[in-house]
Amino acid sequence: MTTTTTAATVVGIDLGTLTTKITLSSTHDFEIVRNAHGGHTTPTAVTFAGPTRPRLLGEDAADISRGDENTVWMMDRLLTGNNCCDTTDDSNDDQKIMMMQDFCRFQFDNHTNSVYIPNMDTTYDTTALLAMLLGRVKRNVLATIQRRTGKNDNNADNEELEFVFAVPSNYPQVTRQAVMDAAYAVKVNKSRVVDGARCLAAVYQRKFYDGQDVDDDVVSNNNSNESSNDDGDEQKKTNKQKKTVLVVEMGHSRSCVSILQCGGVGGGNKEEEAASQNQNDIPSSNNNVQVLSSVSSATLGAAMIDMALFHHFQSNHPSLSHTTTTFLTPKSRPAQRLMEGCRKLKHILSMLPEGNVTVETIGKNDTDVSLSGNRELLKQLCQESVANKLKSMIAAAVEKAGGIDVLGDIGSVEITEGGTRIPMIQDAVRHAIGKGDDFVLSKSLDDTSLAFGASLLPIDESTTNVEVDAEHEERRAQLLEDEMAMMERDVQMVRKDEIRNQIESHILELRSARHSTHGSLLPSSDEFASYLDDNDDWLFSDECENATVEEMEEKWAQIQAKTQEFCADYLAATQADAERKEKELEDEAKRAAAEQGAEAGEGEVEDHDTRRLPFKRRMEIVLKNKTEANELFSGRNYQHAAARYAKALSHCNKFFDMSPEQQNEVNEVKLSLYLNLAFAYIKLEKLDNAFLQCNEALKCDATSVKALYRRATVLYQKRKFDEASKDLDEAEKLAPDDKALQKLRVLVEKQMTKQKAKEKAMAKKMFG
Repeated sequence: MTTTTTAATVVGIDLGTLTTKITLSSTHDFEIVRNAHGGHTTPTAVTFAGPTRPRLLGEDAADISRGDENTVWMMDRLLTGNNCCDTTDDSNDDQKIMMMQDFCRFQFDNHTNSVYIPNMDTTYDTTALLAMLLGRVKRNVLATIQRRTGKNDNNADNEELEFVFAVPSNYPQVTRQAVMDAAYAVKVNKSRVVDGARCLAAVYQRKFYDGQDVDDDVVSNNNSNESSNDDGDEQKKTNKQKKTVLVVEMGHSRSCVSILQCGGVGGGNKEEEAASQNQNDIPSSNNNVQVLSSVSSATLGAAMIDMALFHHFQSNHPSLSHTTTTFLTPKSRPAQRLMEGCRKLKHILSMLPEGNVTVETIGKNDTDVSLSGNRELLKQLCQESVANKLKSMIAAAVEKAGGIDVLGDIGSVEITEGGTRIPMIQDAVRHAIGKGDDFVLSKSLDDTSLAFGASLLPIDESTTNVEVDAEHEERRAQLLEDEMAMMERDVQMVRKDEIRNQIESHILELRSARHSTHGSLLPSSDEFASYLDDNDDWLFSDECENATVEEMEEKWAQIQAKTQEFCADYLAATQADAERKEKELEDEAKRAAAEQGAEAGEGEVEDHDTRRLPFKRRMEIVLKNKTEANELFSGRNYQHAAARYAKALSHCNKFFDMSPEQQNEVNEVKLSLYLNLAFAYIKLEKLDNAFLQCNEALKCDATSVKALYRRATVLYQKRKFDEASKDLDEAEKLAPDDKALQKLRVLVEKQMTKQKAKEKAMAKKMFG
C-alpha cells in the first residue's frame, strides 16, 4: 500500500446522483467548497452546448428537469460496474435501475458504459464524463483555497491536492478504480476511495468524542443490572463508555444503514494510538467510534417516491386521461415536467400533511394540471417498495452487527440526507427498531457529513488505491490527454464568447448613445449606420460562429479602430466626462474618509445603512456595488452578482431631498440595475424573480427596449409565447431594426406555430 508523505490538501468528496458535496481538510478548517455561483453543492451534471461552445460543467450545466439529450447527470450511477451493486436481496433491482435511467434524456449505452452526445456527434466514456465534472470541482476547490489564503497568483494549478471519495461499501473495485482514474485525468495524482460508513463514524467521533471517553450525558441508560461489588462497578464503568448508534442515510437514489459502536474500545497501545491521532485526529484502529455493520442499496432512494407519484398521476389523474403512451414517455418533455411536479409535491409533503403543485402545459390542449396529495397517499404508494425495504435493510444491518441484542444497546438513531426528511421514512425507521412515534430521531449528521468524514480519514488497510499496470497506465494517460485538450478548447470558446459579448455591447452602446449627452457628436451618415448593421449581422453569421479566437480578436481590433475613426469627437467627450466623474468620486471618497476618521475620534460609530449621506457619497456606494456586481457577473458568479445588484438597489432607496436632475440620474441607475439583476436571475434560471425585475425596470422606463426584450425572453422560457409576442410587438415599435429582437421573434413564432399545429391536431382528433 502507498502512503501519503507530502503535504497535500485533502479534499473530501461525496459524489451524489444530483449534487456533489466537497469539504477541505483541517488545513483549511474543514471549509465547505462553494461552487462558482455561491452554492454549497455542485450539481453532478455536464451539458454540451455545441461544437462552438464551451462545456457547461457542474453549476453551469442545464437544470436536469429542463436538460435535453446533451445534458448528462447521475454520473455516479453510470460508471462501469456500478449498475447492479446492491447488498440487499431484491430481484427487481436491475429493473428499478433501468426505470431511473429511463427518465434520463441522454443516450446511455449500458453495454459500453458510454453516452452519445448529439450536439457533438461524439460518444464519451462515463469515466471521461466524471473527469469533466471533477475538473470543475478542482477549480472550485482552488478558488476556495485562494479565497482563504489570500493568494491569487498564476500558480494555482500547482497546488497539490488529494481527492478522497466517500462511497457505499458495496461499490465494486472496478467502479472505485474508475473514480480514481477520473481524478487522475484532471491532474489530481493522489486520490483514494473510502467507505461511507467509516466517514460517518469519523464525523460522529469528532463531533461528540474527539478521542475522549464517552460523557455521561450521551450514554444510553442501560445500567439496570449494576451490582455494588468491585466487579459490578467495573462493569458499570464499561457500560457507561459504550453506546450503539444506528445511522440511516437516504439520498436520491441510494440508501445506507450503518451501526456504530461508540466508546469501550480503548485499551490499545497508547503510543500507537497517539501516533495515529496525528492524522486529522482520527485514529485508524483505536478510535472511540467503530463500524459494526453497514448495508447499502443501489436502488432505494427518494427517487422511488417520485416515480411512484409519477405513475399514480399518469394513470389516475383525469386531466391526463387524454395522454398517449408516446406523450408521457419518461424521456419526453411533458413527462419531465410531470416528474418535476411530483418531486416538488414530495418536498411539500415532507413539511406539510397535504399539498398541491401546478404543472404547466401537460393537460388537455396544453393546459396546466394541478397535482394534489397527502401523506396517506405516499404510504399507499410506497409502503411496500420503499418503507418495507428500508426496514429490511435495518434488520440486515442489525443481524450483521450481532443480532437482535444490538437493538437494546441503541442509544440514538441518526438520520441524514434528503430522503430521511420524509415522515413516512422516519416512521419506518422507528418501527424497524421497535420504537414508538414519540421516539426522537437525531439529525446531528448533516448532508455534508460524508464529504467531511472523507477529509478526516487517514490512509489505512481499508483504503482503496489503484494498482496500475501498463495497459491501465496507457488508458489513464489517454484520459488525461483528452481532458486537457477539452479544457484548452473550453478556454478558447470562453474567450470567443467574451469577445463576442464585447462587440455586441459596443454596438448596442453606440446605437443607444444617440440619445445621450454627447449624442450630437456621433456621425449621422448612412455609412455609420451601415457600419453598425454590418457588425450586427456578422455577430449572427456562420463566419462569426466558426471563427477562431485569433480571428475574433482581429475583428474586435478592427471594429475599435473603425469606431475611433468614425466617433473620435464623441469618444473624446465621453472620456473627459468619465475622468471628471472619477475625480469627483475620488475627492468625495477622501472627504468621506476624513469625516469618518473625525467621527471615530469623537467616539461616534458610522452606520452606512442609516446615515443621511450626501447625494454624491450615496451614489458612490451605489456605483461601487454595481461595479463589483458586474465583475462577479463577468466571472459567471451569478448568485453573488445578483446579491450585489440587490444591495445597490437598496442604496438607491436611501437618497433624499433630490433635485429633478438627481432624480433622473437615480432612475437611470435603477433601470440599469433592474435589467442587470433580471439578467442574473435568468442565468440562475430563477425566471419568476427575473420577471419581477423586468417589471420594475419598466416602471422606471416604460419605453425601455432592453426591458421589454428581457421580459419577452423570460416569458419565452416560461413557454408563455403569446405574452412574449406582445412584448416583442412593443419593443419592435421602438427599435424595428434591432437584431436581437428579430432573433427572439423567430424563436417565439416557431413555438407558436408548433403550438397551433398541436391544438389543430388535438381538435381534429376530438371532433373528427
